[in-house]
Amino acid sequence: MSYLINTPQNGLYEATFLFAHGAGAGMDHEFMTAIAEGLAEKGIRVVRFDFPYMVKRREDGKKRPPDRQPKLLADFQRHIERFAQEGPLVIGGKSMGGRMASLMVTEAADAAPDAANCRDKVLGVACLGFPFHPPGKPENFRGDHLQSIDVPTLILQGERDTFGTRSEVESWTYAETVTLSFLPDGDHSLKPRKVSGYTEAGNRLLAVETLADFIRQCVSRI
Repeated sequence: MSYLINTPQNGLYEATFLFAHGAGAGMDHEFMTAIAEGLAEKGIRVVRFDFPYMVKRREDGKKRPPDRQPKLLADFQRHIERFAQEGPLVIGGKSMGGRMASLMVTEAADAAPDAANCRDKVLGVACLGFPFHPPGKPENFRGDHLQSIDVPTLILQGERDTFGTRSEVESWTYAETVTLSFLPDGDHSLKPRKVSGYTEAGNRLLAVETLADFIRQCVSRI
């Protein structure tokens, strides 16, 4: 298995953040790299990995749709099992990766071997740009499990994300374990419009700071 790992310069870290990619881009995408480097600067180790369909894409250059949910969850579980042995672990991801991370700590993952045991090893879940529904299709809601999730969960969402705008996201019901945080004027990649007065760099910095604080809070509950 191949990983991209960002470790703080002094080699010491408070926790590991297992960071899964979105549907269309792999672990080395520029957005993933920027968030990983930012967290490492704040004392958190970040581990990135590719889901099986993305591994095949790298091997032969052919674009593929994401694997089906059971395969994605089973793969996620393997990485959790490996890195949970190395200290406090928080999992999460960008878009689809974040949704899979949130499903890993619910009954949706129970079909995978030792899934319950896996959940016990996860201190929290962080989702960047949660894909609540396909753009323009709010009827295809994908966040029902967030009403009952019992692991601390952070949803970092751009205010104008077409997969779930701020007004939409705030109108839905969540478990008490879920925290919502919004990036000003951000789209699905958290990027604001120039006319907004906000910047992509500023939103990424805010995202990193919010993520780091959340991860530290998860660790403090041990």
